[in-house]
Amino acid sequence: MNADSKKRLAAAAALAYVTEDTIIGIGTGSTVNHFIDVLAARKLRIRGVVSSSDASTERLLRHGFEVFDLNTAGDLDLYVDGADESDRHLRLIKGGGGALTREKILAAASRRFVCIADESKLVDVLGAFPLPVEVIPMARSYVARQIVKLGGQPIWREHFITDNGNCILDVRGLKLIDPVASEQVFNQIAGVVTVGLFAQRPANVLILGTAAGAKTIGPDSAVK
Repeated sequence: MNADSKKRLAAAAALAYVTEDTIIGIGTGSTVNHFIDVLAARKLRIRGVVSSSDASTERLLRHGFEVFDLNTAGDLDLYVDGADESDRHLRLIKGGGGALTREKILAAASRRFVCIADESKLVDVLGAFPLPVEVIPMARSYVARQIVKLGGQPIWREHFITDNGNCILDVRGLKLIDPVASEQVFNQIAGVVTVGLFAQRPANVLILGTAAGAKTIGPDSAVK
């Protein structure tokens, strides 16, 4: 079974957490695209969605979903998104698609965060995947110098602008033994909008697509 099929298994399993007649949050990326597609195919009667990116919004609108602004929707019952890496405590690296700031806002605004991924994304220690950092453009070089002092190797994601009009530094060479502390340190650098560590607010549930089916782990893995 290839990775794409495993992603679709995880996406389909996340439908069990969707409550009809609610507004849900939806993230960004290839696994989330599968979730949007299976959500549309299942025809669950939800009121609408809040999207983390322009790309997801376009896909949702093509399927006929009503897309709300978070300021209108208020707090959400559910947020479904993917991850570039997850440890066994459901702390994540996200932002490979560049939507980390809006993703972090939606995760914070949601009672339950269901993360969907294929099994290759589960790691013992975060950091093999380059850590995305969204940065105000005028601060890019300054922030990069501060990251070097922290032991990271920042690489500017050239020719990429986030939906918020900012740039991304992808940081290599990190072993994030204490992701919560690392998240705080990165966020305190002047000019950083946010860092793609989801450790202070980790996922509640991680659904992994495997060759044997969807595997669900986490303290909030029971469907309620």
